[in-house]
Amino acid sequence: MGFIKKLKIGDVELENNLILAPMAGVTNRPFRIVCKDYGAGMVCTEMASARAMFHNDEKTKRLLNTDGEKRPISMQIFGSDEESMAYAASHVSKIADIVDINMGCPAPKVVKNGDGSKLLLDLEKAENIMKAVIKNSQVPVTLKIRKGWDKENIVAVEVAKIAEKVGISAITVHGRTRSEFYTGKADWDIIKKVKESVNIPVIGNGDVVDGKSAEEMFQYTGVDGIMIGRGTFGRPWIFKEIIHYLETGKQMEEPSNSEKLAVIKKQIDLAVEEKGEIAVKELRKHIAWYTKNLKNSSEFRNSINQIETKTELVNKIEAYFKSL
Repeated sequence: MGFIKKLKIGDVELENNLILAPMAGVTNRPFRIVCKDYGAGMVCTEMASARAMFHNDEKTKRLLNTDGEKRPISMQIFGSDEESMAYAASHVSKIADIVDINMGCPAPKVVKNGDGSKLLLDLEKAENIMKAVIKNSQVPVTLKIRKGWDKENIVAVEVAKIAEKVGISAITVHGRTRSEFYTGKADWDIIKKVKESVNIPVIGNGDVVDGKSAEEMFQYTGVDGIMIGRGTFGRPWIFKEIIHYLETGKQMEEPSNSEKLAVIKKQIDLAVEEKGEIAVKELRKHIAWYTKNLKNSSEFRNSINQIETKTELVNKIEAYFKSL
């Protein structure tokens, strides 16, 4: 079996090789804490704009709050000009264990500024940014990329070789192009090719949703670790589930409803404590994910969309779980 193991990235050792992907609007501090509780080997912050950091933006600083979190934590920065990326690297590396460069984000508002996956169309620029970040970071630097921009521009192997050459400590490959966004099936062949072409740790990303798919990715691609994104939605226990499956060959039992309720309440407490009642709105999608496929869940989801206060939200959720 032996797929679950400690993973070394530069001089940082992770307890295991399952990592929570950075996702905007999802991997905030409360959700990271919950995923860590369930055995994630490392978590990543939501991606933070280097330009915003350069201009001292308060909202961006809040994304990087890691009070009370278990280490190690990776912080992801994005941008396409060397000056602000260098600045962000020096700032973030004072508080992170690992600095991650985003060259994978497909979002139109990110790409239109030349950031995220757009850098996969300009490898010289991509290389200069990697160098600037490494030079200004006090901690190991990793890189997250996609397979390429579109099917005419599949550059993952080339980018990985550049990354290794300039001193990137590990690379995560999402097996889709930018033009595919999150549709279709992730291409594990490209992940396998990247793994075969470099000696730094390669982390696979795309379509791992349970123990079986994790085992298949490890077997097929030979990756050193797996990063899980959408598979964690409403299922932070996926890390525990994968570890259990890979170590015993058996499916872990789905958490009981009372355990699910406890997790949701913990996430609500953490979120409101950090941001105040405004967090209630942001929690709606998480609660929708947690309750998906449960009895009468769509009526329940509609009923919480008007709620503005924590007390009301918790009461509603408790009543719903009681009704199950």
